[in-house]
Amino acid sequence: MIHGVLIINTHGKPRLTKFYDKFSEDEQQQIIRETYQLVSKRSEQQCNFLEGGALWGSKGSNLKLIYRNYATLYFIFCVDESESELGTLDLIQVFVESLDKSFQNVCELDLIFHVDKVHYILDEIIQAGMVLETNLQDILYSVGAQKEIAKKETPITSGLKDV
Repeated sequence: MIHGVLIINTHGKPRLTKFYDKFSEDEQQQIIRETYQLVSKRSEQQCNFLEGGALWGSKGSNLKLIYRNYATLYFIFCVDESESELGTLDLIQVFVESLDKSFQNVCELDLIFHVDKVHYILDEIIQAGMVLETNLQDILYSVGAQKEIAKKETPITSGLKDV
């Protein structure tokens, strides 16, 4: 099971946080800080797997942090022992490719200004900590279909002119 997904820039600013376990706001902030400190200290020659440890509370003893660094962003997944490390790295790759195709060369500003779309793409891949979809074409089809539905909807403000 996936317990959390974090995207943090190289300066330690979280750009996306999705926790599939219940944590208070303070606990989430502490997890983000400590996760960034662990990941940012590692060199590129080291593997992309870390033990989750005390970061994630009582469940943390069996959890692993699996991450990839793309340009100025760390994509970090916290998973338990039932998830494959290499499978999770593949999942990160699928997520990044989905973002890249949806935003035509995704950058950090896309994550900031289109947070709703980023969450929608993540929700197409993972729901409640379980992997739903890994096929890039199916994910992109769902994102495109959602975009078409949004285009067809009439804005709420258009009806206010008649009042």
